[in-house]
Amino acid sequence: MSFGNTIIFGDSYSTFEGYIPEGYACHYFSVPKNEVDVTKVEETWWHKLMSETGSNLILNNSWSGSTICYTAYGGRDCSGDSSFIYRFEKLLSEGFFEKNKIDALFVFGATNDSWCGAPLGEENYGEVSHEERFSVRPAICHFFKRIAEELPEVRKICIVNTNLLEDISSCLKNAADKYGFEKVILSDVDKTAGHPTVKGMEQIKEQVKAVL
Repeated sequence: MSFGNTIIFGDSYSTFEGYIPEGYACHYFSVPKNEVDVTKVEETWWHKLMSETGSNLILNNSWSGSTICYTAYGGRDCSGDSSFIYRFEKLLSEGFFEKNKIDALFVFGATNDSWCGAPLGEENYGEVSHEERFSVRPAICHFFKRIAEELPEVRKICIVNTNLLEDISSCLKNAADKYGFEKVILSDVDKTAGHPTVKGMEQIKEQVKAVL
């Protein structure tokens, strides 16, 4: 089972020094800068998954601390840099998906949306205004819709983290169902300070493989 040419949209859980775009915030380093024990890229969930399935990671578009919505920590407006929505639209505008054949797309986010105190808003499967995208649930709906619109033939997978606010977790599942994403609902992931350990990374990879 290969995912073929793959792209990941993620947050800190999917970062590793040197494997994300230049300028993106990182959480996992070969020389640790925090409490985690993950010090080799081979220990990350995504590297394990790509290696074991013979898949080709075209781009790891992951930014530590990033939200899907336009509200970052401290209420900062991230509509023009780190938000998942902006990063997807930037790739579209640059012609990334025309230049690169993508077979599978992973979304592994909303953890920071759950942690940063962003307004929740309401699920909206119609037109989501710019202002609505500062709230988590309409932003999730909009993000999934845009991916489905622009990449209808791509295999789309949503990984739902443990310990999210229930309103956010349920929104991810609903948006995934609405827009044709497969769902991996994580459970029992070993973490330190909210982030996967080596053991946790293995658990994520195993759960993704078991579902998909």
